[in-house]
Amino acid sequence: MQVLRHAALAVVLAAGCGPASPPAGASPAPQLSEARKQAIGRKIWQNECGGTVAGLTTWNAGEEFPSLGIGHFIWYPAGVTGKFQESWPAFVRHARQRGARPPQVATLADCPWPNRAAFQADFDGERLKSLRTWLAANVPLQTDFIIERSRRALPKMLAAAPAGERERIRRNYDKLSQTPNGVYALVDYVNFKGEGTNPAERYQGQGWGLLQVLGEMREVPAGQAAASEFAAAAKRVLDRRIANSPPARGESRWRAGWHNRCNTYARPL
Repeated sequence: MQVLRHAALAVVLAAGCGPASPPAGASPAPQLSEARKQAIGRKIWQNECGGTVAGLTTWNAGEEFPSLGIGHFIWYPAGVTGKFQESWPAFVRHARQRGARPPQVATLADCPWPNRAAFQADFDGERLKSLRTWLAANVPLQTDFIIERSRRALPKMLAAAPAGERERIRRNYDKLSQTPNGVYALVDYVNFKGEGTNPAERYQGQGWGLLQVLGEMREVPAGQAAASEFAAAAKRVLDRRIANSPPARGESRWRAGWHNRCNTYARPL
């Protein structure tokens, strides 16, 4: 019942308009106006793609999949089963349910490029150019999808957390919800590193998602202090991920960029 009771708090997080009353015992989270959603979308695009159109279709060295859109949604080629949650097909379904018409290549069951070399060779081809054009024209659609994923994260995290930790996880979530950059942190981090509920997303048994960051936070007041502590806790969790990661992945090369992204959570939106 606790999970259901507090799920409504996250519904408010994703609401763009219209009143919503949180249930008894839940802290009211700020509603997201269209202007606020646009600001969050721009920040995520900057975080993932440097704010560039070219960055909307990326295949990072050492990875088995391309990363597409402002949220760098993962899309696996046929026969590839990765550790990380695939998100591109879910985004395409979201887009089509809302009447959007993505390019035909976007609707394929599997990523049509088998590896990074093939992807890079086709970078200026019609398929990837059509994807970039469509994605650049549909940033609000991608932002709404990312916010919706964040909205669904709270009940999933409370269900996955140890019973003795659930109230503290919920309380830290509530504290972040009291400031605009805290709301941005909740939305962006789920897109960045996931909810933290997938057992496959672990190194040496330890995860790095939103659940783990909320659990890592030290006791601070709500509002800006919570946003600053979330940024610090996220860096600690990501440093632990790097330390636990297989040496062959070379994840230490991402430390500076990951830390820079976490630092944005402590700044005004």
